[in-house]
Amino acid sequence: MTQSDALMARFTALHPKLIDLSLDRIRLLLDRLGNPERRLPPVIHVAGTNGKGSTIAFLRAALEAAGYGVHVYTSPHLVHFHERIRLAAPGGGKLVNEPALVEAFETCERVNAGAPITFFEITTAAAFKLFAENPADVLLLEVGLGGRMDTTNVVDAPLLTIITSISHDHADFLGNTLEAIATEKAGILKQGVPCILYSPADAVRATIEAVAARLRVPLIIGGQDFDVREENGRLVYQDEAGLLDLPLPRLSGRHQHRNAGVAIAALRAQTLFSVSDRHFEKAMQSVEWPARLQRLASGTIPAMMPPGTEIWLDGGHNVDGGRVLAEALAELEDRHPRPLVLIAGMLTTKDSDGFLQNFSGLAREVHAVPITHSATARTPEAVAEAARHAGLAATAHASLKAAFEAIRQESFAKPPRIVITGSLYLAGEALAFNGTDPK
Repeated sequence: MTQSDALMARFTALHPKLIDLSLDRIRLLLDRLGNPERRLPPVIHVAGTNGKGSTIAFLRAALEAAGYGVHVYTSPHLVHFHERIRLAAPGGGKLVNEPALVEAFETCERVNAGAPITFFEITTAAAFKLFAENPADVLLLEVGLGGRMDTTNVVDAPLLTIITSISHDHADFLGNTLEAIATEKAGILKQGVPCILYSPADAVRATIEAVAARLRVPLIIGGQDFDVREENGRLVYQDEAGLLDLPLPRLSGRHQHRNAGVAIAALRAQTLFSVSDRHFEKAMQSVEWPARLQRLASGTIPAMMPPGTEIWLDGGHNVDGGRVLAEALAELEDRHPRPLVLIAGMLTTKDSDGFLQNFSGLAREVHAVPITHSATARTPEAVAEAARHAGLAATAHASLKAAFEAIRQESFAKPPRIVITGSLYLAGEALAFNGTDPK
């Protein structure tokens, strides 16, 4: 166990609830730290149900291509907490190192003095301290949960806000309707600060437009003020300023075209940073974001399987995430058909039936596995039962390794396409098992 691991273990004992949405505790701690949230570089604040991290990855790639120093805050991490905090550095940002993280954690722990505070709140305070103390041109800040009462929503005057997508997730905290969820996400909007929005749902758009009108927020809406599409193997982006003809992004899946478009629209909506067409072109070719339809071509897992087997990893975990993953896999199947096998692990807080129904008629079978690093993990038996409800053949296994060993014993007409999915926690465990560095 590292020193930062030991500190994080202590943090989990400071509040009885893992999630308790409030801004009071974080504001008090930040005040005791000297308000680092007021000394941040210009902030682009990103909310949404899905696509937040990918959109931030596109933003970072474009800004770094243009030569800017970029801080990044995302969550959750896949293998190591350090993945959440990327600090600007010459030649591209670097994940926070252990000594710097420990110093920030220890300062926050000392200043907090044992007061009740959630894990996300105290670690976000540490991130703000690091961002304030290290120079950068911009901070890309991802909302943890919702928006209105999210810990990151202490930044009073961001440069831009972005809402990537809105669908059903975290109903216990955000509500059961799209309108209720949209209201929570719209809580990051600030007086007069432009917001980039991409949602095809009329109810979502109407809700956010009402908040934007009250705060006099200029809205830039995908499908209305800008458009992005694939054309002749290229990514075509268009808005009132003109057209961009770009390479398709490195990130797989048509849903990533939309995320790229949102990032481009955001950077074209501001004047503080100069990002040219060639910078966007470089960004499409260099962008990286692990566990989002990520191909595992080497490592422990591919070595276990027969030659020609495809191994993919995707952290999709809600119904909409399952939908876009299924669409991407169906498109891949049309181009390069082969048997599709899912390895799935999910949390009790997620709609496993709804998620897995997306793959009915597409996947040959589901191999259900445990998630060992989450107290809210579903049992493999429960995940397998949800798969059967969706009309899929399913088998439960005691481990990820056992699932791959079982698949290896099966007979396929051609090498299968295996997709590990259902949870970012499972994705992290798969990367660790495979020996893949998520950086």
